[in-house]
Amino acid sequence: MKTSSKLFYCLSFALLLGHSGEAQFFKKLAKKAEKAAERTVERRVEKETTKKTDQALDSILEPGSGGKQVPGNTPGNENIPGAEGNTSTGTPVSTGPKTIEVYSKFDYVPGDKPIFFDDFNDDFMGDFPSKWNTNGSGEIVTLGDIPGKWYSVANRSLTIPNLGNTLPDDFTLEFDLKVTNLTRNTGSGAILGIYLSETSGLTTNENHVKANLNFCQYIPIGVRVENEFRGDPAPIANTLQQDFREIYKDVVHVSIAVNQNRYRLWLNEVKVVDLPQFIVKPELINHIKFYVNGIDRQKKQEQVLISNLKIAEGGVDLRRKLMSEGKISTNGILFNSGSADILPQSMGIIRQISQVLNQDSSIKLNIIGHTDSDGSDESNITLSKNRAEAVKKALVSVYGISAERLSSAGKGEAEPVADNNTAQGKAQNRRVEFIKL
Repeated sequence: MKTSSKLFYCLSFALLLGHSGEAQFFKKLAKKAEKAAERTVERRVEKETTKKTDQALDSILEPGSGGKQVPGNTPGNENIPGAEGNTSTGTPVSTGPKTIEVYSKFDYVPGDKPIFFDDFNDDFMGDFPSKWNTNGSGEIVTLGDIPGKWYSVANRSLTIPNLGNTLPDDFTLEFDLKVTNLTRNTGSGAILGIYLSETSGLTTNENHVKANLNFCQYIPIGVRVENEFRGDPAPIANTLQQDFREIYKDVVHVSIAVNQNRYRLWLNEVKVVDLPQFIVKPELINHIKFYVNGIDRQKKQEQVLISNLKIAEGGVDLRRKLMSEGKISTNGILFNSGSADILPQSMGIIRQISQVLNQDSSIKLNIIGHTDSDGSDESNITLSKNRAEAVKKALVSVYGISAERLSSAGKGEAEPVADNNTAQGKAQNRRVEFIKL
């Protein structure tokens, strides 16, 4: 018999034997003992119920685990074929260093008219970025061996780049993403929400579309897409399940292309979303917002960081423009800083150029590189020549274009198209031209 029950019965017995004053005293004690016993029972029932509920949820989220860690599904081997407890679904996503060959079928083409660019190089460490707004917090940080500055977005913060103007109907958005200290304990609530919204206000309670990138590490969740337009009788709300757990442990390049109603999203070289009627009312999509949730920086050292945000008008078919106008200029071909190493995510443009050359074997092209004003004139001339030559080599080695149909040259910083005193202007000046001969 439990102690609380014994106490209750003893006091009740004393109550029957004692005098009236003593009886009243013991009666009160008995009442208190009875309530204490009831509370003890309730707590134990609640504890057992919670335990059973947790076990039930675990069995749903991780079948066969019984609430325990699945053998073989320890951090780092979730994506290894044959590992016990592997829950990978969908097309496998390659990890590790990417080469231009891996991206040879990547069909993302960035816009050719820059709207906004921020690599945070003009901001001081520890400060909130000067070109942004938020209802929470955030700061500029660096990441050890990973180059550049990064914007660490605070948990449960909505943050907005100050574009200055509304978005056009056709635009592209891309940025580098890094999530730090992901572990087996990173749950399904850990997300970065990318909103395309109606206003520049710090709210999402308006017409919008969104994609949630989910960083959960114990099950593969993928990307959640939703649209919300007032009066729309058939909104889209779907989770595109795919296993991205491994790629989130490295820097991920996120690319989004919007063409009127059509919405496409890539993670690295993989197209994850292609929705032809996602943007029901393009005229109501005017601003970009980011929302972070489920990230614990204080206890787990988790952070969501973004860098090299680039928004540009366009994203149209460069093949037709080259054929009709005989010339295109693009700052969508990106290189490692100060080098001629092409970043793999630039291959969408080079692929389109190759398609033009393959379609018309009589076409010959001159490829001209341009730089910003950082560095000496001489070094920039050399750099621009090397970058143009690197693009030529990619067309030859990856797409099989004859080298005799291509020439290359570099003009350094001699022909700027924007102000070299700003990060956005420098981004516009770092460009590659293709001219039909």
